[in-house]
Amino acid sequence: MTQTPAQQAPTPVHWKLVIDCADPHAQAGFWADALAYTVEDHSALVERLLGLGAVPAELTVESHGRRAWRDLAAVRHPGDPYQEESGAGLGRRLLFQRVPEPKAGKNRLHLDLHPGPDRRAAEVERLTGLGASVLREVREAGGEWTVMTDPNTANYQF
Repeated sequence: MTQTPAQQAPTPVHWKLVIDCADPHAQAGFWADALAYTVEDHSALVERLLGLGAVPAELTVESHGRRAWRDLAAVRHPGDPYQEESGAGLGRRLLFQRVPEPKAGKNRLHLDLHPGPDRRAAEVERLTGLGASVLREVREAGGEWTVMTDPNTANYQF
């Protein structure tokens, strides 16, 4: 018996987490260091589109030693596949996009980092050295964690 498309199992969806911010390149640099990820290199695509006259130079900047999009930067897990033509990751990926308005209100999303309980203090020290700030230490019956902000004040905890 043949199944209709509606009856077939869904195909997993490729996704990325997009984070609004004021400075996507600074955020990409911080999170690449924090997660031991790789800042994506989109320079081949950017240079090709500039050479074709398809995009104006004003949409680009020099960042991380190469030509990049002014308003977008991304980091990816170094072990995940990526498109060589565009430099875009095909796996675990964070994309930072510049938005004109400042952050308002509580974040509805945060990243939980799990270095392990015996490494938490060292990781807090390492991340503060990268520009993060400690908001508070939490110790309760359900566990212990440190709530921090990154240099752009997007909350995360571990």
